[in-house]
Amino acid sequence: MEAQTNEVKQIAAQLLAGMLANPHIYARVSDEGSNGQQEQALMLMAIEMAESLIKRIEKK
Repeated sequence: MEAQTNEVKQIAAQLLAGMLANPHIYARVSDEGSNGQQEQALMLMAIEMAESLIKRIEKK
């Protein structure tokens, strides 16, 4: 379980970095820093995407 948690965190971090680097998704950093609504929404999206990818891989 711990290995899967670490894998989700690693994939989510990579996805989040990619989303932050894409100006079409994330135009600018909000004044609230990492606690802002836009940042939180992106973090949740990255985690959901990572979990989804892991589930797809495990099915194969």
